[in-house]
Amino acid sequence: MKAFAMLEVGKVGWIEKDSPKAGPLDAIVRPIAIAPCTSDVHTVWAGAIGDRKNMILGHEAVGEVVEVGKLVKDFKPGDKVIVPAITPDWGSLESQAGFPQHSTGMLAGWKFSNFKDGVFAEYFHVNEADANLAHLPEGVNPADAVMLTDMVTTGFHGAELAGVTLGDSVVVVGIGPVGLMSVAGANLMGASHLYAVGTRPKCVEAAKFYGATDIINYKDGDIADQILEKTHGKGVDKVIIAGGNVDTFAQAVKMLKPGGAIGSVNYLGEGDYIKIPRVEWGVGMGHKRINAGLTPGGRLRMEKLVSLVETKKLDVSKLITHKFTGFKEVEPALMLMKDKPADLIKPVVVIE
Repeated sequence: MKAFAMLEVGKVGWIEKDSPKAGPLDAIVRPIAIAPCTSDVHTVWAGAIGDRKNMILGHEAVGEVVEVGKLVKDFKPGDKVIVPAITPDWGSLESQAGFPQHSTGMLAGWKFSNFKDGVFAEYFHVNEADANLAHLPEGVNPADAVMLTDMVTTGFHGAELAGVTLGDSVVVVGIGPVGLMSVAGANLMGASHLYAVGTRPKCVEAAKFYGATDIINYKDGDIADQILEKTHGKGVDKVIIAGGNVDTFAQAVKMLKPGGAIGSVNYLGEGDYIKIPRVEWGVGMGHKRINAGLTPGGRLRMEKLVSLVETKKLDVSKLITHKFTGFKEVEPALMLMKDKPADLIKPVVVIE
């Protein structure tokens, strides 16, 4: 089969590989809508998870089932399915402990384009199909549903990690597609003052649509100083980190109230250490909590998220700014994510 792959750090290209085979619990899926991710960019051009040779890229897909293993009960060939970016091993001890995204090892629930071939191929493999696939409801656009597989679930997880509750004041640092979904998630969870940090006009417009009450422009000065000024020195209840770098945590700690929490879902592709400002952290005793994690993934989460789209509680179409048609368009779509033109939020490739 034909596939688009990371050939080595800094290099991508089209390759031929054997088609995958399904085990008794698994499925083989043909993609019908896929999307490149900033994580693909970090993986290839920053070498963030180490060198990979001829590894098929991509972890965001909606597809059609073409084969299932003999023990699969809920899916059959021809079914249209949402495939989460994170496909855990649900029988693992880590999953039983409540951390399926780390099943069998840290980040090991993230299989696609990490240590297993991804979805930018004519066919791809899904482990534990009954637990990791979700039916695509009639009437939900496949391109929209692709946004659920990573952008929505990851953005919402930022709000979950921060513990956003009714009336909280919240800062979302970074308003790319994940950050925008952190804004949407925090808004749905009841945030009051919702500060979105970003500058690109397209993203600012979308952030306001998803519930941001204030826009913080990092070009106007230190974002922590701006938040403290707007809150009369008090800071905010919660901070969600969906962008920035290893130095962003220091700003988040500074703008956070004692007893508040930081939820980070940012992929840190570079840097060796996170710096925490000692005094602003209450010299270690400020009850300023930092929670950072990978989204859980799996079938149930996809079903819950797609129900928000079905009931029109969430409009994900605002994320999609560039739409391509045809499998061959994977490469230009990925390069868009690498180059990040000002009018980009998220590209999608529709294959049928």
